[in-house]
Amino acid sequence: MSETRPRFLQPASVSDYRELARRRLPRQLFDYIDGGAYDECSLRANVADLQGVRLRQRVLRDVSNIDLRADLLGQAMQLPVVLGPVGLAGMFARRGEVQAARAARDAGIAFCESTVSICSMDEVHAAVGSAFWYQLYVLRDRGYARELLKRAQSLGCEVLVFTVDLAVMGARYRDTRNGMSGGNNARARLIRAWDLLSHPRWLVDVGVRGKPLVFGNLHGALPDAQDLAEFRNWVDAQFDPSVRWQDLDWLRANWSGKIVIKGVLDVDDARTAADMGFDGLVVSNHGGRQLDGVPSTISVLPDIAAAVGERMQILFDGGIRSGLDVIKALALGADGCVLGRAWAYALAGGGEAGVSHMLDILRKEMRVAMALTGCTRLSDLRESKVIHSTRWRG
Repeated sequence: MSETRPRFLQPASVSDYRELARRRLPRQLFDYIDGGAYDECSLRANVADLQGVRLRQRVLRDVSNIDLRADLLGQAMQLPVVLGPVGLAGMFARRGEVQAARAARDAGIAFCESTVSICSMDEVHAAVGSAFWYQLYVLRDRGYARELLKRAQSLGCEVLVFTVDLAVMGARYRDTRNGMSGGNNARARLIRAWDLLSHPRWLVDVGVRGKPLVFGNLHGALPDAQDLAEFRNWVDAQFDPSVRWQDLDWLRANWSGKIVIKGVLDVDDARTAADMGFDGLVVSNHGGRQLDGVPSTISVLPDIAAAVGERMQILFDGGIRSGLDVIKALALGADGCVLGRAWAYALAGGGEAGVSHMLDILRKEMRVAMALTGCTRLSDLRESKVIHSTRWRG
């Protein structure tokens, strides 16, 4: 039985921020954050399989000094998490990427700017005054991709997250039902318009005061574009299904910093990434938003970590809804975790303060999980065998 949340909700968890986001956002935007591909089996499995992992509780150990600091891709973090790339975040709260980047900076962790962010990387950099990570898709227009990489490096970005699981777009039924991807026919336009008008608070704060609502990083590619629809049509046409591993040599030629491959779900692909000398990978099924029916990310993490964990850093993505989930992923082989929906919910539900509060919730939950499993350092999580493996079947 699902818990009934009060009308006036003081958030205590990521799930509470999900509920606030559901209440505050137009349906098409909430579904964009919350939904997955097809029947969303893999999306649900990401969450359920993490919940199914059992921690081994230990007692009478000195856990008075717990250290949650981590080194991820050569950068010191106060927590073993990164705010991962989330497209359209500036539609969830006014100039949303800026708000999230400030919260990440104040928490001492990295923020990763998406190619399809509303706020440009220049705007984010000007607001936070420090470097961030940058995410890029495989684009057909290699010339413009080079321009994006040059711009990111000129702003001091040292880590590139390269997303490889978008050779084609997965079918997301929610987007069709709510009119977001229903074309420009009269019915779809009416559904979208009514959805926006039914959320006047969002409409004024984000829809009006949050302008310009365009993909800030892609303005150079479409200088005359007037709205998001024109940018999205260009982006959809840019996904390149012909790209192979050997085609990624141009990445190293055009990027001098660290490169992380995002979207790896198979041990053989992980070995290929390691053999090619990439610095890290993100174990990810795109949050269940691409191919439904694939394994949950936590179920494949241990094998991938065992295969390549000594040669590259392993980041984990998918289903994280608490600090306990972060601890479970680290215990099963991850060096750090990439948050997506967790910070998007918090941003939509409470803006910058919401993201900061969500990170504080995760921090406290991690500390409790560390203390009650008898660990004081993140490295202890694997060494102490804190996963009750006989109880978990993945």
